[in-house]
Amino acid sequence: MGLSVIAPPAGDSASPAHRRARRAFLVSNYMILGAASGCGFLTLSLRLVPSVDGFLLILLHAITVAAAVAGCAVIAAPDPPRGRVYTAHMSGTVVVSILQGAAAVLAFSRTSEFLADGLKSYVREEDGAVILRMVGGLGIAIFCLEWVALALAFVLRYYAYVDRECAGNPMRRSAKVGGEDGTGNWPWLFQA
Repeated sequence: MGLSVIAPPAGDSASPAHRRARRAFLVSNYMILGAASGCGFLTLSLRLVPSVDGFLLILLHAITVAAAVAGCAVIAAPDPPRGRVYTAHMSGTVVVSILQGAAAVLAFSRTSEFLADGLKSYVREEDGAVILRMVGGLGIAIFCLEWVALALAFVLRYYAYVDRECAGNPMRRSAKVGGEDGTGNWPWLFQA
């Protein structure tokens, strides 16, 4: 039932490339959603309740989940967002992606110091290091998937613009004028 959103709405005049980009965007957001919720549960398993750094790490994963859900909801809407809503969503996604990458690098490069000094976990240090490295690995995956989702969001924005401005006219969608390639009136030396 969750992947039924991927199907284009009835009467959708979007091009096949637009529909493929929409599907890829949804799949990448679903993967971000799964990885971020996994990171959140792994971080909760470290028992970081009294730690400020632990709270911020859990908050980062919650914001990542909210951004992925918002991305799925936006693409499923019949009218794509414009203006400030689109700008705010893209800016938030960039900030979340950068913070996820920074947390992942911190989890990999300074695992023992981050676990002992910053997080103040109640879990044994060896187990905590393994869990923190898993969170770091998922953080790197989220970082990469967020940038894929951003690139696909820009592609979808372009396709929405083309579909809106060209109003379904296939001649206006291509770069060819009048359906010719323009090589018919060139000298014989340049014609292939």
